[in-house]
Amino acid sequence: MRKLTYFVACSVDGYIAQSDGSHNGFSSDAKYFACLGADFPEIFPSQFREVMGIHAENKWFDVVLMGRKTYEVGLKDGITNPYSHMKQYVFSCSMLFSPDENVELVRENAVELVTSLKNETGKGIWLCGGADLATTLFAHKLIDQLILKINPFLMGSGIPLFSGVIGQTALELVNSNIYENGVVLLDYRVK
Repeated sequence: MRKLTYFVACSVDGYIAQSDGSHNGFSSDAKYFACLGADFPEIFPSQFREVMGIHAENKWFDVVLMGRKTYEVGLKDGITNPYSHMKQYVFSCSMLFSPDENVELVRENAVELVTSLKNETGKGIWLCGGADLATTLFAHKLIDQLILKINPFLMGSGIPLFSGVIGQTALELVNSNIYENGVVLLDYRVK
């Protein structure tokens, strides 16, 4: 069975984006990005991979899941196919169609689709953002791993890691890394 990993950057106080969806305050340090690119080449959008010279094959994931707000961050800049190196799904009840044939829009039955994807063969599945989607998938016990890139600042308010109430859940720390810029990567297995 494939593993579903919620792999996301957040502030120390647990926000994944500003209220308007922007990422002000998150590290944009080149050395940090180079280290992440070596360890997780597939997490960078296709256009950044080219600029950064990342040509490595996907190590961990071959499917990416995004909530509508996460997808719209790039869409505002005309990027309709952000992760061309992976199978892409956008989950939204309000979008009527996908602006790109390479991005599959999922308007209903998210839990059923993700369950089906987990039962397929392949690399892991990456949930790259979407507090609402994360809450739904966590409530249905579909998230197996949580990797947080905790950035050294307090946002104060914004879009939280999870949009709703989730049950208390034990996590097992399986890996960690502290980058020179103060970002702490914590890799947890959901027990």
